[in-house]
Amino acid sequence: MPEQEYFIMSPKVDFAFKEIMFNGKVRKGFISAVLNIPVSEIKETVLKNANLPKNHEDEKQGILDVYLTMNDDTEIDIEIQLSYMATWAERSAFYVSKMLVEQPNINKLYSNFKKCIGINILDFNYISETERFHTVYHIREDSENFCYTDIMEWHLIELPKLPKNEDGTDLYDWIKFLKAEKKEEFEMAAKNNEYIKEAYDQLEIISQDEEKRMEYNARQKAIWDYNTLMEENYIRGRAERENEIIHKLRALGISESQIMEALKN
Repeated sequence: MPEQEYFIMSPKVDFAFKEIMFNGKVRKGFISAVLNIPVSEIKETVLKNANLPKNHEDEKQGILDVYLTMNDDTEIDIEIQLSYMATWAERSAFYVSKMLVEQPNINKLYSNFKKCIGINILDFNYISETERFHTVYHIREDSENFCYTDIMEWHLIELPKLPKNEDGTDLYDWIKFLKAEKKEEFEMAAKNNEYIKEAYDQLEIISQDEEKRMEYNARQKAIWDYNTLMEENYIRGRAERENEIIHKLRALGISESQIMEALKN
């Protein structure tokens, strides 16, 4: 059997993730797992345009990975980020806030606003205060921790923090699926969950589509190129900073041996 028949896209690459999220059953199963609500409570999910509008020419454009609305008009932004971003909290706050203020037909009444939820899937560790792979955030009072408003909600899922031991939740199985690389890993994640099985079937279909494979490979190359560029810029910046320090230390009369010893530390 030709080797290419065994090829399967990584579902955590945003192109592949978007493709499987076109499937309504997959969307329901994933949202149910993240929000910890029964699938039966999600009657319908509707994908929307992933480009948030700009009111001014110089305003930052919001582009969402998956932007959808649930049957109760709750709006959800699902994003996957593979490369480290120090300002991710600010970015996610911007996107959810922009979703809120750009809601149509609010008729200038604050009571007409619908809840906005940001689901952020990160392939790096971001929250240092906990080892839990799934954390949830709201706007709360500082001293007594009661909710100020439930209009905005953020979910952070850090893939590297997924523990080896299963916790019995559907979300655990979904994250195992997103992290899977081998056929056996995909099959194990999908074994007891019909929604993950649907996602796996969808992933297999698009993985054998020649045109989609070309798009996937182009996107993956772009990610690798970006990561390489960031690494090179970091190395270059560090070298330039090191040279600046050496020149300053020499100007202060510090010996070469002392400078080399300091740089080792």
